[in-house]
Amino acid sequence: MLAGSFQSSLEMHLKYRTLKEADKVENMQAVAYSWIKQFTLAARRGGGTPHSGGTPASATPAWGHSPGPTPFRAAVGRAAHPRCPRALPVPPLPARPRCPPRVPAGQPRSRRRSPRSPRRALPARPRRGRCCGSACSPRTVSGGGDASRPRRALLRAGRAVTAARFVLAALRLAGAALLSPGSCTFEDSTCGYQWDYAHLPWTLHGEGHYISVDTSYEGEKAVLSSPDLYSEEWSCIRLIYQIATTSDTSPDPARLNLYLRQEGESFDRLLWSAKEPSDSWLIASLDLTNSTKKYKLVLEGEMGQDKSTSIAVFEIKITSGYCIECDFEENHLCGYMNRWNPNVNWFVGGGNIRNSQSILPKDHTLNSALGHYMYVDSVYVKHFQEVAQLISPRTTAPISGCLSFYYQLKQESSIVFTVYLRDMSGFYEEIWKTDSVLNADWALAEVDFNAPYPMEVIFEVAFNSAKGGYVALDDISFSPVYCSNQTGSPFNPANAGCNFEEDLCNFYQDHKDGPGWSRVKVKRNVYRAGDHTTGFGYYLLANTKFTSQPEYVGRLYGPTLPGNLQFCLRFYYALYGFFKMSGTLAVYIFEENHVVQEKIWSVLDSPKGVWTQAEISFKKPMPCKVVFVSWCKSFWDCGLVALDDVSLSLGSCQAADLLLPSPGECTFEKDECMFTQKKRGRGSWHRKRGPTPTSYTGPRGDHTTGVGYYMYIEASNMVYGQRAYLVSRLLRGTSGKQCLTFFYHMYGAGTGLLSVYLRKEGDDDEIPLWRRTGEQSISWLRGLIEYESDTNYQIIFEAIRGVSIRSDTAIDDILFQAGPCLEVEEIQFSSGYPDSLNEIEY
Repeated sequence: MLAGSFQSSLEMHLKYRTLKEADKVENMQAVAYSWIKQFTLAARRGGGTPHSGGTPASATPAWGHSPGPTPFRAAVGRAAHPRCPRALPVPPLPARPRCPPRVPAGQPRSRRRSPRSPRRALPARPRRGRCCGSACSPRTVSGGGDASRPRRALLRAGRAVTAARFVLAALRLAGAALLSPGSCTFEDSTCGYQWDYAHLPWTLHGEGHYISVDTSYEGEKAVLSSPDLYSEEWSCIRLIYQIATTSDTSPDPARLNLYLRQEGESFDRLLWSAKEPSDSWLIASLDLTNSTKKYKLVLEGEMGQDKSTSIAVFEIKITSGYCIECDFEENHLCGYMNRWNPNVNWFVGGGNIRNSQSILPKDHTLNSALGHYMYVDSVYVKHFQEVAQLISPRTTAPISGCLSFYYQLKQESSIVFTVYLRDMSGFYEEIWKTDSVLNADWALAEVDFNAPYPMEVIFEVAFNSAKGGYVALDDISFSPVYCSNQTGSPFNPANAGCNFEEDLCNFYQDHKDGPGWSRVKVKRNVYRAGDHTTGFGYYLLANTKFTSQPEYVGRLYGPTLPGNLQFCLRFYYALYGFFKMSGTLAVYIFEENHVVQEKIWSVLDSPKGVWTQAEISFKKPMPCKVVFVSWCKSFWDCGLVALDDVSLSLGSCQAADLLLPSPGECTFEKDECMFTQKKRGRGSWHRKRGPTPTSYTGPRGDHTTGVGYYMYIEASNMVYGQRAYLVSRLLRGTSGKQCLTFFYHMYGAGTGLLSVYLRKEGDDDEIPLWRRTGEQSISWLRGLIEYESDTNYQIIFEAIRGVSIRSDTAIDDILFQAGPCLEVEEIQFSSGYPDSLNEIEY
């Protein structure tokens, strides 16, 4: 009869599961476990000794190599008893499953020292004789059994436990079947993920249900790639991982990287990287935009220099939607974190949890006592304005639309429930606050949400007393459609930038104070630098015709910018002819029809004749305009001011610097990127900043910022005809055209030859793609190469020293891009000086 009851329970659950999405499977498994436990206890009460719980686990199957001792001591899961509150998120399990009276979300507990991880879908079973909250598991009492009890009761108990195992196994299989493509719990397989045999092996731990790589084998990294995936809609990738090491101060720490490998691209795009060691499992949440291209996820574990390092991955899960969405039914709670407070914290409610002095509601998702939600109450408030914060995972892609959630608020004294946005620099922006109306039932809140740069959503509750009441939160969701039915297109920061190649874009000037700024172009020459964009394009020049006019002022106005947004303004400028540079170029913010103005930047000092980058972060509550102002102080101190490549982005410039670099880009600011040299020595490429040692040759500064690094050959260390090679790592072959962009500097009377070659894997022949010979210009010039290679290949930069020491050749800002070049440069194998030098076109 018991087995029949279990079977009917299973059928009921399978029917119910068809009404819910895959994310509700874990909750139903918890319900099934609760029913199974009731049947098992009933069978045990019928007679006999409680069942011991099964045979020991089988040996761990190895994938790659046999597993050794692992340092992973914590595991993902809920508290040790289904009636205990869960900690948030993924805390380490205690050494023995004892439950504290209240476990605040995110507060670490004592760590378990076994690498064994719990089953995901079910709460861990309590040990016999251990109490958890108000419920105790049955004790095994020595000598307390009745030996004369009929064997039929023992058989009933055995059948009950067997049926329970059957139901649990069936639910686990059903849950595994509902995993989306690319997701893997590593229960007994790698779900189609493939280990790259050219690198270190990954190990599949069947007992602990995770994969890991360690330093027991010699090697630099381990690579694991997913099967082919598609993502036509927004999706969220959650990665549960751990990095264990014995050294926290290694100069080269272990690192776990996640890449996106899109079809048709030679480079993998870095989505996320972590190097912080931990004694417990951590969660990373990554938004993935929709795309029609096929892609793969690539996990890369870099072992670093520590000889006792291990990297493990417990779960990869891909769900449709956005990472800030959550119904709090999963163990990891979607990566939401509690900011620890000694007195007031967010807790996981529901699942029959009743250890709060407040009367808590049923959850909103399932309208059931078995569902889960987040709550915070004022039981332990000791001070005025005690605050609890629940922090969402950080957005990793620009999103905007409607953020909605359900909440309940019960108060006896004042409660302040507020929702904030917090950017990477720690700036808070309030976007929603509850009114003073009591909410006896779940209420829907909707707020327009705009996160153009990485942000966190913070749900904050502030209490005034211990009798303040409680706030419950459930079902956070997001829609790309604004709640308020906003019309019109959102602000595009690209419209506030300009490279001046075609016109002034959305910039303008009034001529009240003089002619102002002129759009000019300098042909390739060895006397005057050209523009920053290409070296031979257009830029803006102030004071061009009236260089001796005292008190000259030229103003260039940008388009109107919306208020209450953080901006990063970047531009390039160059100064000529001034004795004192201070104040010759300044940037102002004009508000309210130019009535209010504020200086936010001005030149202090700068290398003469070098394109130098400036960056400014600002935020104003009202709509405003950026104004560039050039000033000619006096007749004796008046020169030229050049401006080019103005760009505007959302977020602070400091936050933008923390963003991951574009794939296939190398500015040489930190190292030589993906490039290596055949041999190093005096006759090789050198990484340098500032001017080269030899006069009348080489650049005065790099192309990226003017004060950064570039690669060059020092001709005084070489002999005529000597070659230097800079070789890229092996790049992935793709179908279709590829575009290579770079900047080169060939200035000096004895300049030699610069060539670019393509060499396919397994082929010794080098295919010439591009070549320049002789002196070209005093400016950095842009090179464009369009090529194809369906097999793996390498790109080689070859520089040949010329007839004299004035033949330093430099390169900078290399960029590989998928698809054809927007502009095609004619391949030239020789070139000379233009007919007219130092000519300015207006």
